[in-house]
Amino acid sequence: MSTEIRVPTLGESVTEATVATWFKKPGDAVAVDEMLCELETDKVTVEVPATAAGVMGEIVAAEGETVGVDALLATIVEGSGAASAPAKATKAPAKAEGSGDASVDVMVPTLGESVTEATVSTWFKKVGDTVAQDEMLCELETDKVSVEVPAPAAGILSEIVAAEGTTVDASAKLAVIGGATTSASDTPVTAASATSVGGKDVEDAPSAKKAMAEAGVSRDAVTGSGRDGRIMKDDVAKALAATPAPSAAPASVPRAPVTADDASREERVKMTRLRQTIARRLKESQNTAAMLTTYNEVDMTEVMALRKEYKELFEKKHGTKLGFMSFFTKACCHALREVPEVNAEIDGTDVVYKNFVHMGIAAGTPSGLVVPVIRDADSMSFADIEKAIAEKGKRARDGKLSMAEMQGGTFTISNGGVYGSLMSSPILNPPQSGILGMHKIQDRPMAINGQVVIRPMMYLALSYDHRIVDGKGAVTFLVRVKEALEDPRRLLMDL
Repeated sequence: MSTEIRVPTLGESVTEATVATWFKKPGDAVAVDEMLCELETDKVTVEVPATAAGVMGEIVAAEGETVGVDALLATIVEGSGAASAPAKATKAPAKAEGSGDASVDVMVPTLGESVTEATVSTWFKKVGDTVAQDEMLCELETDKVSVEVPAPAAGILSEIVAAEGTTVDASAKLAVIGGATTSASDTPVTAASATSVGGKDVEDAPSAKKAMAEAGVSRDAVTGSGRDGRIMKDDVAKALAATPAPSAAPASVPRAPVTADDASREERVKMTRLRQTIARRLKESQNTAAMLTTYNEVDMTEVMALRKEYKELFEKKHGTKLGFMSFFTKACCHALREVPEVNAEIDGTDVVYKNFVHMGIAAGTPSGLVVPVIRDADSMSFADIEKAIAEKGKRARDGKLSMAEMQGGTFTISNGGVYGSLMSSPILNPPQSGILGMHKIQDRPMAINGQVVIRPMMYLALSYDHRIVDGKGAVTFLVRVKEALEDPRRLLMDL
């Protein structure tokens, strides 16, 4: 008996993932809940455990492949006597090594009236793979439709006669299945003659699943035309045709020519899904929002003195360190109450005002930038904020954040000062309308009461969406943050 390993639920609005790493190979023994592979999504890394004990069978989705939700990743052969099956599946045997000597030819099915040829577009199996009866082997493309070719018998795919891209006529042989375990003879059997087994769950075509995942279409919105209501790729295309297609994205600028000498010293590395998402969302932010940045500077003397005086007592009582982020979070929440449009968002022709603050804290990780969200930060104490930031930061660095922990933010703080940045213009995190940029604390000479004194100064930058936030509101917000940090007592007095 074999158990299928499928892509788990990836989170809200996430429809696909990339297979990053396989921890097991065909033939390896696996235990229940042992990690088999790691999937990489736009934001998080998901580990896939074994759902049953046994021997690792076929790996369907290799490293680097993009898979949709519920796509088949691999199989596990249960029981101790199944150890030899995966080993056979790792390499192409010239002759079938199954339980029988019979071989079955897989032929091009009936393509339809006036259609005489088709092109092999995709093979879902490779030579040496174990196949079950009615399991999809390949997909053919004709002038009008896509045709899925199922296995007419169970066995091992011993030969692929027509490779991907090959044009075949209506009576051509596509492949050979060896070691057939059904009542097959040496007579060629057409794929069209295969019938579904009564009582078996209907399995949609793999290409149809992929198409639905890519288009974000629910299975309920597609009517299947295959056997027993099976959804085919062409069914998905028909469902999509009923809705207007989105405008095409502008073509990327072609890369400038590179000399042969330089090309030999370059290294091309595929962008991770996280990096691709960061690039796409930041560019979308620039294209959508009327983004503007206003600046100010803050004297950090009082905050640094308060922190120095109470940090040991704070850590002893609350079990966490007192950092600067809690002061900035409190100051922003205070300012957002006075300038609520900075905490709002645009929805069509409406402005949605948030009567709460879900504070996003931008965090750099080895994989890229993520923004975990601290919910209801406006009702939290300094200690609660510091604990939440420390916990979210650790989970972000370990790649353990869930999608829910990075959604729903209403305002964001980004601290480029930890990397030494003196001044920058942060980019909005849509659909938010504001983001505060913190920077490096640097001693500078300042004129105070007619005297030149050295003070620890920090530049602040507020990027905002000018469609919803006027210049007056943006400047007022930043001044209120400055005032709260230069005199933290204002936070206690709600001034």
